[in-house]
Amino acid sequence: MDRAWRVRLGMEWTRPLLAGLLAGLLALAPTSRAADDAAGDNPLPIRFGILPIGSAAESREQWRPLLDDLEKRLGHPVTTVSVSSYAGLSGAIGDQRVDIAFLSGRLAIQAVQRQHMSVVAQFVRNDGAKGNVAMLIVRADGPVHTLKDLLARPGQLRYARGESLSVTGYVAPEAEVFAPRGLNSDTFFASVRVGNHQNNALAVANGEVDVASGNNPDLDLFRRHFPGEAAQIRVIWRSTLIPSGVLVVRDGLAEPLRGQLVAFMRGYGQAPGAAGERERANLARIPDLAGFAAADNGVLRPFIDLEFKLMREQAAHGRWVDEQARDARLAQIDADYQQAVRQLQRH
Repeated sequence: MDRAWRVRLGMEWTRPLLAGLLAGLLALAPTSRAADDAAGDNPLPIRFGILPIGSAAESREQWRPLLDDLEKRLGHPVTTVSVSSYAGLSGAIGDQRVDIAFLSGRLAIQAVQRQHMSVVAQFVRNDGAKGNVAMLIVRADGPVHTLKDLLARPGQLRYARGESLSVTGYVAPEAEVFAPRGLNSDTFFASVRVGNHQNNALAVANGEVDVASGNNPDLDLFRRHFPGEAAQIRVIWRSTLIPSGVLVVRDGLAEPLRGQLVAFMRGYGQAPGAAGERERANLARIPDLAGFAAADNGVLRPFIDLEFKLMREQAAHGRWVDEQARDARLAQIDADYQQAVRQLQRH
């Protein structure tokens, strides 16, 4: 099959995504657990969704001290919804089985526009930044030393990437490296495997793949866990700054519990003295996290920009019957982008 035509076919995945971004216009009214605020003798649990960094078990262990403090402060038991995939967490949120969650990118957009959640805080890194960078990594002693080397080897290399819901694992490399050159990573590489950042980095170090996507917090975590293997890794590309993950809270969570929950998370680690030091030590257990800055749904705008940049690049470089068809598609993408931005602003 002609490579350009395969790129055109590869664009088809963007259409369900586009529909998903706009489907919030038709979403059903949110439901709520009866007696969310009934503290009584048997207060309902706060269900905390955790985006997996490394393994699900590792993520639960990292968050546990903070969640123990939350349980003591609010007097509600805290249960974790910790899953092994982005899709699993999205499903739990869609089923109204999550009250508060740590999300990023596509997951956060879906949660706000389709699953009745709202952004209440954004993660702040240890260096004070509110963002991360996506990366492409290779073995330092391998045949690829630069991005130019990679692009000169179509059909020759093995790639490990994140799930399609992962901004740093999929969307950013696709939008900033492959799509602008008329390429699709799923057809550019000889083989593609999908996994989390930690496993993908280990696959590079072990020579199981030639290239992997990742990000700086996960690579830092990998260096702590596997210093020998990490020494064998070279970074050949870094993205522009991508906003950090966010905390979203279920719209149907009743007051005063909702307000207490938001206040706790935003204030955690801010206290002076020994109490604040202990909380900051708990935050430090979570990779590259120093605290939570107050935020609203507006912080998701850069993620929407990145999504639509990818759609435009793929449409612009696709194979069309004629220029009129291509231009019509680009105009539709632009119109849909404006609608998605307006929808975000209405929430």
